[in-house]
Amino acid sequence: MPVTDVITDPEALTMTLTADFAAPVERLWEAFTDPRQLERFWGPPGWPATFTSFDFTPGGRADYHLTSPRGEKSYGWWEFLSISQPAAFEVLDVFADEKGAPDTDLPDARMTFAFDATADGSRLQSVTYFSSADALEQVVAMGMVEGLTMAVNQLDRVLEGLRAYAAGKGTQTEILDDTHVRITRLIDGPIDLVWRAHQEPELIRQWLLGPDGWRMSVCEVDGRVGGAYRYEWEPLEGTEGERFGFDGETLLIEPPHRAVTTEHMTGTDFPSTLNDLSLYEEDGATLITLVIEYPDAQTRDIVLATGMTDGMEASYARLEGVLAGV
Repeated sequence: MPVTDVITDPEALTMTLTADFAAPVERLWEAFTDPRQLERFWGPPGWPATFTSFDFTPGGRADYHLTSPRGEKSYGWWEFLSISQPAAFEVLDVFADEKGAPDTDLPDARMTFAFDATADGSRLQSVTYFSSADALEQVVAMGMVEGLTMAVNQLDRVLEGLRAYAAGKGTQTEILDDTHVRITRLIDGPIDLVWRAHQEPELIRQWLLGPDGWRMSVCEVDGRVGGAYRYEWEPLEGTEGERFGFDGETLLIEPPHRAVTTEHMTGTDFPSTLNDLSLYEEDGATLITLVIEYPDAQTRDIVLATGMTDGMEASYARLEGVLAGV
């Protein structure tokens, strides 16, 4: 992971993040100063950022919000205090309400971003300066250390480009913490088709099958917020296994980029998971990212031990074949 250290210093009233990247300083600078690239990593998994303005000049302002899997929004803005391209920039980071007014219940802070060349690429050092020990303690208690670490650890895929980052690697599963797992798979196809393949029953039936030997006998999808879906599978003749299915509800939908649903094993009292699907296209390929939230680490480990990743890879490989014929 790129982040090598996050240090909080109550005496100096600072939090310092250090991260190393196999990319030149100029490329790292570009990722932090282009709002469309910044959106791809500024915000931890499950809380992606949207920048609605970005005036990258001294005295200029960047407005943004983070959107949770359930659609809640957290607002903020940066005021650019100084810029020294491509070595550093400094901002005032302010929590805000939906109209952009500062949220006086949460502390603002001064943040510096410094970019230095290393033997293997470049290094980011970001220092956040707080006005008091209470302010530092407040944001640490809110999970800022963990959130910032997970956010910056997403930057590799932006710097490398999707094909270099994920092509040929198949389905990859990463454990993010006790309750969150991130699954990624690059699909050779445009985002609109990949989105349709996740929303249209006639396409879903062709690829979402897991290992060979199964058929999808039920596929009902209401992709509206609050709408329900239901999938069921049954074994073909000669395949061992019992009929099973999943049902759930759509919580958030932003075509063709993001859909969040619950997932529950039909006919059981197992707890539901939260499935946060996002799509991003680059150079004719689409990266599927699925962040799954489990109720606890034990449930997470039980599900992963079923061979879930292998089953998903079989489905995604089948998906590429389906898209080639659409």
